[in-house]
Amino acid sequence: MKLKNSLLSKYLLIIFIAIILVPASMPVFSIIFYMPAIEGPNIYQNGTDLEEMWQNEAKKLTGASNEQINKRLMQIKQEYQKATVFWVDQSGKSMFKQPDDVRVPDSWNPAYTIDFMKKSRGLKADPFTVVALIGDEQDQGFMVFQVPRSEMKAPGETVAERYSYLMILGVLFILLFFIFISWIFFSKIRKRLLRLQEAMTETSANGIPPAIEVDKPDEIGRLVAAFNSMIIQLEESRSREKEEEELRRQLIANLSHDLRTPLTAIRGHAFALKNEIISKKGQHSLELIDNKIGYLDQLIDNLLSYTLLTSGKYPYNPVNTDIVRVLRTSFAGWYPVFEDQGFQIELNIPEHPLYWEVDLQWMERVLDNLFQNINRHARDGKYIAIMADVNKQAITIADKGPGMTGESEGKGAGVGLSIISLMLKEMKLNWSIESDEKGTRNIIYK
Repeated sequence: MKLKNSLLSKYLLIIFIAIILVPASMPVFSIIFYMPAIEGPNIYQNGTDLEEMWQNEAKKLTGASNEQINKRLMQIKQEYQKATVFWVDQSGKSMFKQPDDVRVPDSWNPAYTIDFMKKSRGLKADPFTVVALIGDEQDQGFMVFQVPRSEMKAPGETVAERYSYLMILGVLFILLFFIFISWIFFSKIRKRLLRLQEAMTETSANGIPPAIEVDKPDEIGRLVAAFNSMIIQLEESRSREKEEEELRRQLIANLSHDLRTPLTAIRGHAFALKNEIISKKGQHSLELIDNKIGYLDQLIDNLLSYTLLTSGKYPYNPVNTDIVRVLRTSFAGWYPVFEDQGFQIELNIPEHPLYWEVDLQWMERVLDNLFQNINRHARDGKYIAIMADVNKQAITIADKGPGMTGESEGKGAGVGLSIISLMLKEMKLNWSIESDEKGTRNIIYK
């Protein structure tokens, strides 16, 4: 079954047919070409017979009148239609000639007659010429019989020479037929492959190419079947991914909600303990508990925000916003934090506005996350720089911390950075990070 439905076997069959068709056609061509030879012998073939016939006819005309000689030559001409016949009387005058347009002189002198006889008797003279003297006394003149050498060949030889090119044309026809069949064969293969290529590049609403109908059970058909099987697996995998993604989002949302309640209670009790008389060690522990609760609260908020962003449920309302004002306002809220920790603060914020089409809350969230990362991971550098370039349509936030590859006590899973990336991408803003052991530069530009 595999061999029957194989493209290779089909093409080998085409080649095999072409190979056996050439020798098989030879007998057919031979019969067609040599069929005329079966009809009968060539009356012009034997020169000896022609000469004997002509000499006998000349003797039979002994004592015949001019009219009788003309009549007999006409009869001979009708029998030998491809021949030329004429005769000359004893005075040298051309009396009869057939066909009429044969080029012979009206009057023959002895010199011309001798020259004609000499040239006509050569072994390779063309046309073949027989000259016979009329009558027994040979005093009635002479008669001439001429036939082209090309008409004196055997029937098979003549046909072979005349129609040999047809044999070549027959072989060429078989070759062209083979090429034509091969072209049809491969054009169909190409058409099917192009159909498969188009199906592979075409995508439906779910991003997966549509299935293709299997037309033939050959190699391409099996390839199409494998392609359809792959599509089914992709659709099943995509369905499972959606289900798992929905479960994950639901789990994060539920955990975020469930964790906020105990964290709020713990923070409330920790705040209450601060008003009690406790040792310095206890005060330090309360501050540590409060910091960790703040970190957990921020992490839960990031997880919830990330879930909403990836599911497309985070509210997005872009408006034409002055980014310089947003940058100044956002950093003003963080300024006391960095000042209390002894940060060297470098501000280069121009008075000229810089307008971007952004969501104000999203942009504030991006800036807060960047400031939060510096406060948490680059605290040892004690440096923060805030810059805005109106001409370059860019804002820069830099620090002198250990870099993104360095060690940090509060280093997390990077959910905050993922939120920044998603938000900036949705707002059609670009973001680049330049980070090494000497610090990090976050550049947001249009």
